[in-house]
Amino acid sequence: MTIRFRLLTLLPPLIALAGCAHQQQLPQVQQEISQLNQRLQTLAEQAVALERQNTLNAHSSAGVHLLPAAKNYALVDSAIGRLSVSLSQVSQEAETYAQLHIRRLDGGALPNFRALLDWGLLDASGKPLTESAQTQSFTVTQTMLPKGEVTIALRLTGLSLEQLGFIRLYDIEKVSASAPQTDHISPPAR
Repeated sequence: MTIRFRLLTLLPPLIALAGCAHQQQLPQVQQEISQLNQRLQTLAEQAVALERQNTLNAHSSAGVHLLPAAKNYALVDSAIGRLSVSLSQVSQEAETYAQLHIRRLDGGALPNFRALLDWGLLDASGKPLTESAQTQSFTVTQTMLPKGEVTIALRLTGLSLEQLGFIRLYDIEKVSASAPQTDHISPPAR
């Protein structure tokens, strides 16, 4: 009986201490849940953008659409072969900047080529607003040791990072080879 009495007197303080320990961990658990919810929201937004990008490319007869929010590559059949095209380092200083990566899928070297690039807003349904899109052309010439991929620094004027809804690469054409030189990208033509 003495043992039961001692156990009964110790039980309430043990329960109280266990409750205090649980309370100290609660803010940490709530913070982790909040972080997980933010990650889930980001992934959901990325999935919606990727679905929109895939839909745009499925209905496109020429060129390829990239949505910066999708954070994924897209494939395009062009006059210079099947290409993988992606964006990285999309950021904003005074203007919006991005890196456009173009890679030939068959492993061969990219020839000298030129292409057109549009960028602009998306409407509420996720379709490009082509009437307000901006366009620039660029030319890529290879060095004496041609590569299978190229990275092009883009300056996307007229839109903030939040407004940039799409980038479309199209009219990719092989151009005649000139004297070998370093990788060169012509300035944007308006």
